[in-house]
Amino acid sequence: MRTPFPWMPAELNALTDAGLRRGQRAVRPLPSGACEIDGQRLWNFASNDYLGLAADPRLAEAAKVALSEAGVGARASALVTGRTEWHARLEETLARFEGQEAAILFPTGYAANVGTIAALIEDEDVVFCDRLNHASLIDGCRLSGAKLRVFRHSELETLERELQKAGGFRRRLIVTDAVFSMDGDVAPLRELCDLAERFDAELLVDDAHGTGVFGEHGRGVCEHLNVENRVAIRVGTLSKAAGTLGGFVAGPQTLIDWLWNKARPQVFSTALPPAICAAAATAIEIIQDEPELRAKLWRNCEFVRRELARSKIDVWPNSVGPIIPIVLGNPDMVITAQRKLEKRGCLVAAIRPPTVPQGTSRLRISLSAAHDQAALQNLVDALREVVPIP
Repeated sequence: MRTPFPWMPAELNALTDAGLRRGQRAVRPLPSGACEIDGQRLWNFASNDYLGLAADPRLAEAAKVALSEAGVGARASALVTGRTEWHARLEETLARFEGQEAAILFPTGYAANVGTIAALIEDEDVVFCDRLNHASLIDGCRLSGAKLRVFRHSELETLERELQKAGGFRRRLIVTDAVFSMDGDVAPLRELCDLAERFDAELLVDDAHGTGVFGEHGRGVCEHLNVENRVAIRVGTLSKAAGTLGGFVAGPQTLIDWLWNKARPQVFSTALPPAICAAAATAIEIIQDEPELRAKLWRNCEFVRRELARSKIDVWPNSVGPIIPIVLGNPDMVITAQRKLEKRGCLVAAIRPPTVPQGTSRLRISLSAAHDQAALQNLVDALREVVPIP
């Protein structure tokens, strides 16, 4: 009998030799920003649960109520019979939260980006994509069929030159993360809005890592930089600060109606479970009503950054907020550091290519409002022992 994929073992071995092979582990979430792996309790500094809402009993109770009334699955796509009262309630909650006319839900943030971009542009159009955008934004640009132009948000003169040459295209779309998830820096949204307005382009911003974290009311980087009314398409996720699952777009009713008809990942995917929608709506209400959670997160960020600076441990330039990257360069060095940190009680993500460029493998620390002072001090002490200081 023929063996399928005869090339695969050698390719997997090559990944192992390069320090790039990923493995699988079962993680048991615990309260207070902790988890358990292989029987060891660790402070979890690898998750995106920025406000600690994933373990909030109010979310669990809301999910329980919806579970008892609607069951587990949505049973169909939202377009057919999958949109329940729980979905409608979440859409209304998100629209109010974002200050927009309407909102549309997607199964994941990934689906929201891919589906929205492909619904807005085609092969007659051009899309400008930041080189460090999340994979979902890059994939959405590629799958749209539009002409792809790449720029760096640190070098906007490249984007300006490309926009100057793009007058012959039917539509022009600029696509960017608000917070770049591996570097932790913030996109220059004011400057991007200026360029979009100057060259008759639309701007799509994925505020996945900003929602619930940035802004006076937690609406994200667009609110923080006061450009909410200048950004044409605002994408968000419910799987990070909101502690649940799903993606969304909030905007004018016309845009939402268009996506309802044209965004294939939304049209052809089974809708989110009603219980998830109930929990997510509760999470958004907590984000609105309890700014002290956000304030605690920022105090945690300030403490860790201050202590790392005192210890002369370099973090990625321009990174702000709960994402703190420490670049070590070599994948093997990062894996070794990660294992040492686990022995000292801290789970930190080891990020390697292709997630980040060659030569920039890093420890990616993610802080949460759920972490107390003991957890933060343990992290700082462990990093002092593990990270080589230049």
